[in-house]
Amino acid sequence: MTPTITHLNLPFFDTVHRDLGASLRDWVGQQTVDETDDRQACREWVRRLGASGWLRYCVPAGPDGTLGGTLPRLDSRALVILRETLAFHSPLADFALAMQGLGSGAITLAGTPAQQAAYLPLVASGEKIAAFALSEANAGSDAGAMTTSATRAGDAWTLNGSKTWISNGGIADFYVTFVKTDPAAGTRGITAFIVDADTAGLDSTEHITVIAPHPLATLKFKQCAVGADQQLGMLHGGFKLAMQTLDIFRASVAGAALGMARRALAEAVSHSKQRRMFGGVLADFQLTQAKLGEMAALVDAAALLTYRAAWLRDEGERLGSSVRVTAEAAMAKMTATENAQRVIDMALQMHGGLGVKVGTKVESLYRDIRSLRIYEGATEVQQLIIGKAVLQS
Repeated sequence: MTPTITHLNLPFFDTVHRDLGASLRDWVGQQTVDETDDRQACREWVRRLGASGWLRYCVPAGPDGTLGGTLPRLDSRALVILRETLAFHSPLADFALAMQGLGSGAITLAGTPAQQAAYLPLVASGEKIAAFALSEANAGSDAGAMTTSATRAGDAWTLNGSKTWISNGGIADFYVTFVKTDPAAGTRGITAFIVDADTAGLDSTEHITVIAPHPLATLKFKQCAVGADQQLGMLHGGFKLAMQTLDIFRASVAGAALGMARRALAEAVSHSKQRRMFGGVLADFQLTQAKLGEMAALVDAAALLTYRAAWLRDEGERLGSSVRVTAEAAMAKMTATENAQRVIDMALQMHGGLGVKVGTKVESLYRDIRSLRIYEGATEVQQLIIGKAVLQS
């Protein structure tokens, strides 16, 4: 099934985005990856996405193009298009690309020239798999409650504690890890470090299985020593860096939800035209038409908020503005994921018994969409962000 790309004609996008959408749609439609083993499949998607140049949108070009990116800076609209198109075809392919961006995003924002040169080109080529390690068992939405710590001794830091729900856990080559360097300071006592997967004292073997399989693990740090040159950004500046990274990629989560919702709508339309009943087809009934109309409106409403958030962020970067688009990104993420859940549920209902048969597309989408309403800030967190912004306006 091939997605339409007429939405790229909206004024939010430039020629580079429209060309990207068209070429990626043609490429991904030709890809077939066995996703039975999610870890092996994720590695394969990273390899293919890297070899074909799509991961180059996850990092900036850098001075003289030395960092491996296609565009001069991270482009939120490109990330949205990439994720929307990939998620329509394969949510695991979307996951593979997204984690390359999220896992390396803090290095793009705050890395030293040496750190950027060491990691970003290999992320862009798919030779290194990236991961973002922020969450803990008792510190998800409340990042200030994290207890994983780093203590300094000379030119080294020693990490102790654990991180969980870490995407790409167990297959990543490095983890951008956020830990407490001042235990009493809450969010103001967090610092980021780049921890290579083969660092002594890091154990990533505890895998987590979820309803829509993708690589997840708990990371355990036990006297895990990293050099001072692995500190990422300012001392105690880790929380702000994490939030800046999430601001960039939150709109892209909305893009992934859009891709899944568009696929569910396409599956529902196709099924309604073919499913024969009562002397006609399902599409003949006004109730079916009304449901399809509601689904289409939910998709387009989410799309407009998503594209607005990405455009505002890109415009700010282009103009050198320091204005954050946290509330707009939160609106996009909340609306797109919640609307996608509704659209997919309606598509599954329209399929009847076939919708809950394991192996059908709407059944897998039903499982795939659920986590998007939780990760990178649950819906309830987005509501708080938006509400506070409204009160301050």
